[in-house]
Amino acid sequence: MAGFDLFKSLNGADCFHCHNGTLMQVQKFSNNGLDAVFSDLGRGAITNNPNDNGKFKVPSLRNIALSAPYMHDGRFVTLDDVIDHYSTGIQHSGTIDPLIEFASQGGVQLDPDQRNQLKAFLLTLTDHNFVTNPDFKPLNP
Repeated sequence: MAGFDLFKSLNGADCFHCHNGTLMQVQKFSNNGLDAVFSDLGRGAITNNPNDNGKFKVPSLRNIALSAPYMHDGRFVTLDDVIDHYSTGIQHSGTIDPLIEFASQGGVQLDPDQRNQLKAFLLTLTDHNFVTNPDFKPLNP
């Protein structure tokens, strides 16, 4: 329960702005503070709009424990790496999503206990029954 409270709290992990709804995602592109200078323009490379630089599709958190590596480029190997990024590793740039409210502080500044609580909640988003259901296996594995 503590991890969920952090997830949805403005003064906690503040995840719910971009990760909510049925699949724990919103249908948008966002710059989540991975880089201050972009080696990958993301959506900006497609639209040629500088306001889209550094923006990538917000992923679902469904089955998050099974979807490593994380971020568009796989730079984070573990959920702990992701939580560390949002806690203290946010890089500010001109296109950062305004919903990343703690960007100027480098992140939400979760302490170690809060990071563990958030991770415990995120792990509950993995549906092992779904991923092992034979009805959903590829036709030609």
